[in-house]
Amino acid sequence: MTEQEFDRFCLFLEQACGILLAKHKQYLVESRLSKILIDGQYGSLGRLVDSLSLPGKSHLKEQVINAMTTNETLWFRDIHPYEILKGKLLPELASSLSGQRLKIWSAACSTGQEPYSISMILDEFKSENPGVFSYGEEVVATDICTRVLEQARQAEYEMLALGRGLSQDRLKTFFEPGKSEAWSLKPQIKNRVRFRELNLLGSYVGIGSCDIVFCRNVLIYFSTERKREILQKIHKTLKPGGYLLLGASESVAELNDLFEMVHCRPGIIYKAK
Repeated sequence: MTEQEFDRFCLFLEQACGILLAKHKQYLVESRLSKILIDGQYGSLGRLVDSLSLPGKSHLKEQVINAMTTNETLWFRDIHPYEILKGKLLPELASSLSGQRLKIWSAACSTGQEPYSISMILDEFKSENPGVFSYGEEVVATDICTRVLEQARQAEYEMLALGRGLSQDRLKTFFEPGKSEAWSLKPQIKNRVRFRELNLLGSYVGIGSCDIVFCRNVLIYFSTERKREILQKIHKTLKPGGYLLLGASESVAELNDLFEMVHCRPGIIYKAK
C-alpha cells in the first residue's frame, strides 16, 4: 500500500460515511480489507479504490464500509445513561406526553445491544408504573453497516456477548434459550425495536419526530465539520424539549443555540431548544 493509495482510500471513506482515518491506521485498512482484496483479485488498494468509483459497484461499496466500521458495543454501556433514562427522562415524558407515542432513536446501534437495553428499561419502567405510555412506544435503531443490522434483527446472542454488561437478573427476565449456545430475546423486548439502515451523513427522512436520541460513541470518528452537520440534523428530529445522549467523550461543541446542557450527576445530557 502506497501513501497515495492510502490517502485516496481515506478520502473515499470520509465522503462515503464520514469516518476519518489517522495516518497511522494503514495496518487497520490492510487487515480489514485483505479478504476483499484477495477475493476480488484487485492486487492493490489503488485498484480497489478505482473500482469503487465505477457505476454498479454499490455492493462493493457496502462490503468495504461494512469492513471498515467499528462495531464495539455492550449491554447498558456506561450504565448512567440508562439510569438517567429510567430515573429522569421516562418519568418526565410519562407526565408530558398526552395522546402521543413515545419514540426513541438509537443511532449507530451496531449489533443491537443499545436499543435492546433501552427496550428493557422501558419494560421495567412500565412494570413499575402501570398505565404509562398508553399510546405505545417505539425504539428506532439505525446503523450504516448492513451486516450488524442483520445480526441485531435476529436478537440472538451467545453467552460471551451476554456477559458484557448484562446482569443475571436481566438475562433470566428478558431472554430464553435459543438455538445451540445462543439465547433469544423475548418478543416484548424485540418487537419494540425497529431496525433500518442509515448513513448519518445522509437523509434522516423516515426517522420521524423523536423524544430522545441516543447517539453515543460514534461522533468521535467524524471531523469537526461533520459532527456539527450531524448534530444539526439530529436536532431537527428532536421535538422541542427532547433529549440527546452522547458518549462520555463527546459534546455538542458550539451548538449552544440548539441544545441546553443538563447536568445529571453523573452524566451530561442535552435538551433541544
